[in-house]
Amino acid sequence: MRNRGSIENLISRYSLSYDTADMEAIAACFTDDAVFRMTLPGSDPVTFDGRDAIMALMEQSARTQTDQRRHVNSNLIVHPDVDGVTKTTHYLTLLATENGEIRVLTAGVYRLEIVGDDEDLRFRALDLELDRPY
Repeated sequence: MRNRGSIENLISRYSLSYDTADMEAIAACFTDDAVFRMTLPGSDPVTFDGRDAIMALMEQSARTQTDQRRHVNSNLIVHPDVDGVTKTTHYLTLLATENGEIRVLTAGVYRLEIVGDDEDLRFRALDLELDRPY
């Protein structure tokens, strides 16, 4: 099993990089062939195949936001490795600050597939099921 601290660092690095619009650091969290799936209530998943498609989504999202986002990750469960892949499940609470007001935008569940060694972990798959659109 991979080191839990290394897994937590990858998840936190991804979240903090998004919150600070550090696109280079976000890209470094994904394998070249990564898949990102996002599901909104009542909708089929929207899938982004490959790091380039994922980064196009991240860059477009960051450009349209006028608020300061804060990704709060909690309740991390690390499942046993299978064939070199570590799967995790954790909660997301997404906060936004704008004009001095802090509000909860949404919450959801992340299901991740992580590969690599403890020194260079990356997301191979990132599934995000949101409780409501943001």
